[in-house]
Amino acid sequence: MSENAVDPKLLEILVCPLTKGPLRYDLERQELISDRAALAYPIRDGIPIMLIDEARQLDVAHGGASTGQA
Repeated sequence: MSENAVDPKLLEILVCPLTKGPLRYDLERQELISDRAALAYPIRDGIPIMLIDEARQLDVAHGGASTGQA
C-alpha cells in the first residue's frame, strides 16, 4: 500500500457524515466523494478528514444536491 493510500476496509465502512450515504474514492485527487451531498472530503496523509466544514463543494451541474456548505 502506498504512503497516501487509504485502507480498503476503512473505505467500506465510511459514509458521508451529512447524508449517511456511500462514498467513492478518487485516487487522483485523494478525496472521498459523496455524490448525494455533492461534497469531496480530503484525504491527508492517508487519513480521511470526515468534517463537513473541511469538504470541498462539487459542481452540482452533474446532478448532485447542493447543501450550501463549502
